Amino acid sequence: MNGDTQREDSTMGTEATPAELARRLEALESRIAYQEHWLDTLDAAVAGQEQRLARLERLNALMTERLRDQRRALQESDTSTPHPADEVPPHY
Repeated sequence: MNGDTQREDSTMGTEATPAELARRLEALESRIAYQEHWLDTLDAAVAGQEQRLARLERLNALMTERLRDQRRALQESDTSTPHPADEVPPHY
């Protein structure tokens, strides 16, 4: 699938023989089949990436919620109980 073939085909005159037309048609059919194959391959890859992205977004939302809960719990524990470093040991 290079540009040279396209230029060759487009500059061909109207006096093409049936054999030349058949060759050109076969080349076009081959290109279309190749492109359809790659479109199917790319479509499958995009679908897989979409599923992976959806899973990662769910995981991100879950982790964000857990982090928010941990921050909230940490803030609540900071105000309700003193830190061990702030406590006086029992032997004083």
